Amino acid sequence: MLVLYGKPTSINVRKVLWLCAELDLSFSHDPAPAPDVLSTLNPNRQVPVLRDGDFVLWESNSICRYLAARQGRDDLLPAAAQARAQVEQWMDWQASDLNSAWRHVFMARVRQHPDFADDARAEASLEQWNRLMTVLDHQLAASNAYVAGTDFSLADIVLGLSTQRWRSTPGNKPALRHVDAWFERLRPRPGFNEHVDNGVA
Repeated sequence: MLVLYGKPTSINVRKVLWLCAELDLSFSHDPAPAPDVLSTLNPNRQVPVLRDGDFVLWESNSICRYLAARQGRDDLLPAAAQARAQVEQWMDWQASDLNSAWRHVFMARVRQHPDFADDARAEASLEQWNRLMTVLDHQLAASNAYVAGTDFSLADIVLGLSTQRWRSTPGNKPALRHVDAWFERLRPRPGFNEHVDNGVA
């Protein structure tokens, strides 16, 4: 039995929940693992964590790759080396460049955390975030329907969550028509309304 650990309001847990809906997977969800359980499963004490029998895996994008491969879903994570690299390139970009850009403005304006009250830093964070979202917009203009090409993939799952967070964070943002059109194309996907565009940033 698959067990997923992590609160469903976490953006990284929501990636996995959306993918599980796409895969129509049966799994058990522990939204609030005890601290000792979590520290045993993940030395970083962070969620999500996936347990598949005796196998334990953490890092949300790695979990998504594992589940797609486990289910033989080459449409979501291609077997061909170059097509797979294209998907993974955008997944890694999401986890590194994009995540780094949004932290200050998101913590300041959505979480309203007192440690992030410097508005100049928040504006700089939003400016960088906007720049990277423009990179995504250009990619979508070139790739037609989806991030890594003409077919829906794991890249769309991880970047769909990031885009929902960008759209939900207050501040001045550029009009990105290709991002907007792509986001609308994601709406009919299984699990999208429940785990992505559900009012949780």
